[in-house]
Amino acid sequence: MGTWEQTLSELVATRRRALVGYAYLLSGDVRESEDLVQDALVATCARVRAGTDVVALEAYVRKAVLRTYLDGFRRRRTWATIRHLSAVPDEQPPHESATADHVPARLDVQEALATLSPRERACVVLRHYDDLPLADVAGRLGLSVGTVKRYLSDAHRRLADVLGPDASGTSAPGSDRMTLGGPR
Repeated sequence: MGTWEQTLSELVATRRRALVGYAYLLSGDVRESEDLVQDALVATCARVRAGTDVVALEAYVRKAVLRTYLDGFRRRRTWATIRHLSAVPDEQPPHESATADHVPARLDVQEALATLSPRERACVVLRHYDDLPLADVAGRLGLSVGTVKRYLSDAHRRLADVLGPDASGTSAPGSDRMTLGGPR
């Protein structure tokens, strides 16, 4: 077993892309996802002791990415309530679809995920991207299983509203499984 510096170097060399992809599913922004991973690496390595292997270190970093994302949303929400007092609104060009009648593409799913609240989005990512059981999702977020089910139900309904009823990817009525088309 090497030192924690070697473990960190190996993690960054072998799993950086997967970590940034995970953060991207949460944030929906490439720059923010890279920042989330960097902040998570700094926070994790400031606390992790020697003897940690790459797999364990990646799990710590993923938890830190999730925690940092949720904490950042809280800060952005607070800023959004007072931003109008000092900032000029950003102008965004309207989004145009490539075709009028198309199946939901990756960009459509990303835009649909952006309509979810941070807790809903975190539940969807942990449940369907990380393929975690409900109890594990609840444990990671510090919520009850019933609350996670509610967030997932609300998220599925909102995603179906944006993507269409069949686009939510639910496999059967009452099922809580969904396909997001992201990297595995």
